Amino acid sequence: MMNRMVKRDDPETIGRRVQRLRRERGLTQRQLAEPAYTPAYVSTLEAGRVRPSDEALRHLAERLGVAFDELATGRPAHLATGVRLRLTDAQRTLATGEAEVAAEQYAALLAEAEEYGLTAERAAALLGLGECAMELGDLVAGRQYFERAEKCLHDAPLPARVPALRGRAVSHYLAGELRYACYLLETTLDELNRSGLHDPDALLLLYASAIGPYMDMGAHVRAAQAAEFALALAPQVQDPALVARMHRSVARTLLAEGRLAEADSNLAKAAELYRQLQIRTELANCHWMRGYLYAQNGELERAERELREALTMLSEKRAALYSSQVAVELADVLHRRGRSAEAARLLHDVLGDIGPERGAVHSAAAHRLLGIIAEDGHDTEAAEEHYVRALSLLERAGAAGDLADLCRLLGDLLRRTGRVEAALDAYRTGLGHRTAPGTTTLGPAPAQPPL
Repeated sequence: MMNRMVKRDDPETIGRRVQRLRRERGLTQRQLAEPAYTPAYVSTLEAGRVRPSDEALRHLAERLGVAFDELATGRPAHLATGVRLRLTDAQRTLATGEAEVAAEQYAALLAEAEEYGLTAERAAALLGLGECAMELGDLVAGRQYFERAEKCLHDAPLPARVPALRGRAVSHYLAGELRYACYLLETTLDELNRSGLHDPDALLLLYASAIGPYMDMGAHVRAAQAAEFALALAPQVQDPALVARMHRSVARTLLAEGRLAEADSNLAKAAELYRQLQIRTELANCHWMRGYLYAQNGELERAERELREALTMLSEKRAALYSSQVAVELADVLHRRGRSAEAARLLHDVLGDIGPERGAVHSAAAHRLLGIIAEDGHDTEAAEEHYVRALSLLERAGAAGDLADLCRLLGDLLRRTGRVEAALDAYRTGLGHRTAPGTTTLGPAPAQPPL
């Protein structure tokens, strides 16, 4: 039955392959044909003028000493199994933070999968290359790999396409295109829930991935709802890495609600899973989140320690985009500890590394903090310039939650320098962003999964 599912080559290609293998083995057409077939049938087959049945191919494969699949498709025996094992090795390499080495492994596997028409393995290699590109900070290349993986899987059921769709959404999110990222995640969630394709892994991946964009857009209610659904799905999910990612994402909503102990508990669970799985980059992200948690709680020394640990781990592995984002958080802690000059140097380095196209929200955060540092140093002109740059980046990204706070900072600065009308305009803009409904482009939030 399995043989009938193999997508065969055309008769001419199969005929040439049979002829080559027969000659390599020193067999005549009669020796190959007997006892079930005639030399004339083998001659016609080798000329590509007949489409051999499965039974005929099985007979010829046995006489030639090759597997049915190899004769029908040209793929060496156990090729797909070998490629899948090497894909697992590449995934393990990426997990340890060696993104450049993993990219080389995935590229070689992609070429092999394309040569032999291994569709599922080709899609997996493209997904791996997308993850490598994201970790190295190349969002455009990452997005292109995810798009190619989607096209490769266009005939597959939606749950199989979810990792590629999620990867594309995250690439838009990191580039500052928050609304479009939410649109991709929400439409996929709605399609999964409406169609009855209850795949806990796919649903959990999507709900957990939506939390970050929701939080940055100021849609805290929707983020909390996504976290609630993710936590409810977790017991049905077998992949520990996926569960760990969920715990890390859920911690953001708990922090926003002031539930620090619960957030710390979720981060501890995620970190322990990542340690067991030896996933170094994600473990660094847990240190990052715990640093942010301690900073929110005023424990600045502990916060600095956690953030420096995260920065060291990410810098060692050349995770440029993520390390720049951690550096912004660390600079905030350094400024609050009275080391503003050190913080400013770190922020200028960050702006040299990411820029508006690679992490608009974190570029804005860097400008915002540089504005505060400049204002503390009584350089109001530089402070205003940084605030305005940050405002432009956040407006383009649609990060409503941060925009309201930034408008307040800019309004306060303008008021102190005597520009009352301009200050009022800034405050009104901030109020407009604060009162804007916390929704995305679609209106209603995604439906609850059938738990």
